[in-house]
Amino acid sequence: MNELPTPTESLATRIRQVQEATRGISEQYPRAYIRQCIDQDRFPDEMWKAMGEFGLLGLSVPEKFGGSGGGVVEIVALAEALALGGVPTLFLVVTGLGRVPIVRNGTPEQIRKFVTPTCDGSVKLCFAITEPNAGTNSFNMSSLATRDGDGWVLNGQKVFISGARDADIMLVIARTQKASEVKHRTDGMSLFVVDMKTPGITLQQLNIQVETAERQYMVFFDNVRLPADALIGEAGKGAKLMFEGLNSERLLAAAAALGIGEYALKKAVAYAQDRKPFGKPIGSYQALQHRMALAKAELEAARLMTYSAAERFDAGEDAGAHANMAKLLASRAAVAAVEAAIQTHGGYAFDRDYDVVTLWPMVRLMEIAPINNEMLMNYIGEHVLGLPKSY
Repeated sequence: MNELPTPTESLATRIRQVQEATRGISEQYPRAYIRQCIDQDRFPDEMWKAMGEFGLLGLSVPEKFGGSGGGVVEIVALAEALALGGVPTLFLVVTGLGRVPIVRNGTPEQIRKFVTPTCDGSVKLCFAITEPNAGTNSFNMSSLATRDGDGWVLNGQKVFISGARDADIMLVIARTQKASEVKHRTDGMSLFVVDMKTPGITLQQLNIQVETAERQYMVFFDNVRLPADALIGEAGKGAKLMFEGLNSERLLAAAAALGIGEYALKKAVAYAQDRKPFGKPIGSYQALQHRMALAKAELEAARLMTYSAAERFDAGEDAGAHANMAKLLASRAAVAAVEAAIQTHGGYAFDRDYDVVTLWPMVRLMEIAPINNEMLMNYIGEHVLGLPKSY
């Protein structure tokens, strides 16, 4: 149930190595551990530290900067393997996407300061883009950073920020020119790294009913002073950097969805083999068997697209279209797999002790976040098929 596709032997080897290393983590910190962290409203620090010690958190970061090397393929494989072991973590998604623009566009000093400490888990990074009034239209954001000597002063707010309470630093997209002052909507946006201990930052926890160890927050910035080296890349050119991170985020989200879907399907198959209310396993009934078979086929197809997109990203190619397709397909396949698991378990699926219904909120969220599937289809329609813009 957990074999990965092998488009090339080199890709298969890269994935397998990560899988084997991750298995030790998920065995030491199984599903019961994550559920305990969720119930206790605490970050899975022990597991995160162990991932750092195993070198897993350093995947996709060059060795010269203290990382474990590899690329997006490796960290995508890590995200999938953790979810497949029943221990998905949103923090890996935000860490993976947050480091990409820093590694690609930061100075060596910035990379060592902001990225290197994340490789052993001693520093945790989150990412803040979404705003209450802008929503999916990030270009309409109003958070504003203004010049203050060599540095900046940041004001504004962000919403749905995963793990803000547990993060040490936050990557923030803000305007350095108001939207009304720029010719093109992509202009005037900049990328900053913000120390979460800086005065003027306030967090408000949201009452989001998704079973993850990371909570969601509204974040307020009130005259937050940032040093000169908080700016990544060139002022006003942050939109390109943002999308470099967002393409990797889509792949990490796709990988997490694939793992959750496969985890749920394994539970469904095991239950269908054992449950015999009419004298033979319910897995022999086509009504259930076909649903699980289709879910498996769709997961495998989405997995091929996900790793194909990750390879493109690592090769320096434009992976935008493939990353969007991967996230779209993986989230839909994962929802179908969890639905199959729920239907197979019947009434017992809603008993939390069976740990099936607990998977539903997170996997259903994957069709909405980090970007809703409708926007992905808009992108495919316009940029892949060449159809008129639909929104």
